[in-house]
Amino acid sequence: MNTIIVDTSSDPADRPMLIKELRKANVICLVYADSYSGERVSLFWLPFFRSLGVNLPVVLCANKCDNLEADGSLIIEEEMLPIMKEFKEVESCIRSSGKAHRNVNEVFYLCQRAVTHPIAPLFNAKEQELKPAAVVALKRIFFLSDKDHNGILNDVELDLLQRRCFEKPMAPSDFDDIKFSVSKLSLDAVRDNGLTEIGFLLLNKIFAVKGRHETTWQILRSFKYTDSLSLKDDFLNPKFEVGSNQSVELSPLGYRFLVDYFSLMDKDNDGALNSDELCALFAPTPGLPKLWLLSSFPESTVRNEMGYVTYNGWLAQWSMTTLLDYSTTLAYLAYLGFESIGKEGTMDALYITKARKRGKKSVKVDRNVFLCYVVGKRKSGKSCLLDSFINIPYNPKYTPTKNHRTVVNSVEIQSIQRYLVLEELTDNEHAVLSNPKKLDACDVLCLTYDSSDPESFGYLLKLQEKYPEINSIPCVYAATKADLDRQQQRCDIQPDQYTQIQCLRSPIHVSIPWMSTSDLFVQLVEAAQTPYFAIPRKKNKEKEPLNIPFLLATSAFGALVISVGAHLFFRKP
Repeated sequence: MNTIIVDTSSDPADRPMLIKELRKANVICLVYADSYSGERVSLFWLPFFRSLGVNLPVVLCANKCDNLEADGSLIIEEEMLPIMKEFKEVESCIRSSGKAHRNVNEVFYLCQRAVTHPIAPLFNAKEQELKPAAVVALKRIFFLSDKDHNGILNDVELDLLQRRCFEKPMAPSDFDDIKFSVSKLSLDAVRDNGLTEIGFLLLNKIFAVKGRHETTWQILRSFKYTDSLSLKDDFLNPKFEVGSNQSVELSPLGYRFLVDYFSLMDKDNDGALNSDELCALFAPTPGLPKLWLLSSFPESTVRNEMGYVTYNGWLAQWSMTTLLDYSTTLAYLAYLGFESIGKEGTMDALYITKARKRGKKSVKVDRNVFLCYVVGKRKSGKSCLLDSFINIPYNPKYTPTKNHRTVVNSVEIQSIQRYLVLEELTDNEHAVLSNPKKLDACDVLCLTYDSSDPESFGYLLKLQEKYPEINSIPCVYAATKADLDRQQQRCDIQPDQYTQIQCLRSPIHVSIPWMSTSDLFVQLVEAAQTPYFAIPRKKNKEKEPLNIPFLLATSAFGALVISVGAHLFFRKP
């Protein structure tokens, strides 16, 4: 490590040069040698540095210790430690002698360490406690190192942590030494011959008190922490390029990690995550992702009768998150400790689909997760469709949807699980349907109308006139409320006729009370998979070009048949 040492003068005449050098420095080595200069450390120099707004670590050095008869440990205890407690910027202190070459290298080592392994972000010397940000980071490391999540680090887990951070195994005697050291400070530090979270924090506090905080920094940096105790940005948000008409999904590795993580955190083995289990699961993260809060999780996915997120709901929620905002998935995989053998890190958990081509007749879309906008007039049953999709019981009371709502569930197509994301468009309809980027993200439209309301289908026709761009998106027409009397629609053309002209399937009639919606969701996924057959296109009334060779051959064959028939008919008996 290259280190530039600048010797400065304490002469007041040289103060401007001193100030200039201080503003360029990374660390200050404050040297004193007698009682007078020692008194000026706390009375002048440290307050002077503060008055300049210089927020730098300070190494306090008592030089010329070869001239002192007093015990060195007493000097440190009586002179230096009170200063360290009063001024938090003083990171370490040392006695040295330039004449006797005593501790000279150690002085500059402490200066380097103050820059590369600062104590200030980790430890409050005045209160003799780890700082809150350091506690949060160390708790996350403990959580990720506790592979079986039983609340303790056993010897195997401690050794794995040692190997990860220091690239060497832990000596057998070290296990007992660590447990003995922390057990003297707290009865809760060791349990079942393993190190508890309290014990792990106490161990790092011991490192800080004894001036071995570089050990803690080595642990933190092995888990991608910066000097400000935040995770590295390129770790949370790696560069991930997605082309136009492409989408992002979880790869088999990503699904496997989430499956294993679910199984590990489902403590009662009931196949669902209750509120306590969810809270424990997201302990190493900043909390629920913003996208989940916007979609009112857990009401956005599949839950059991108790309202707990099921295994299928857990995977569906992450499938939706990856489709709509893959950067959130990357960040949370990093928080949760996803590890890959490959060099791509968390990016190995994701898969970029091939570019979608809607115009080709034979092309099947290379996707397993699809986004569907549910469009229709108010009271056409859009919210009930979303409820039905995630198995929420039917409620006949009408409640208008005011906030943005998105739900997700799996749909089985030919024994393969696909995920369908339904987004209800209400007050945000114009913002979505007039936005080319939003329309490009959509895989299929669910155009709903109330079959018992004669004004309902006309709303969809007006919508298509207002936003002609939606006619290039695969669509499925859903006639809701099939359990009520069917009404003639008050428009120039009836739904069945319209879909026939557009070369689309006839509207599928569904009823929430009758629980007859499953076929609709299958049709939506099929339309998204094979978009060509679900995109509106009028029948071509123009005559197809004549196939002259075929016509000539057909005519010749016809003439031959006629002549043979005539000959047989008029032949005399």
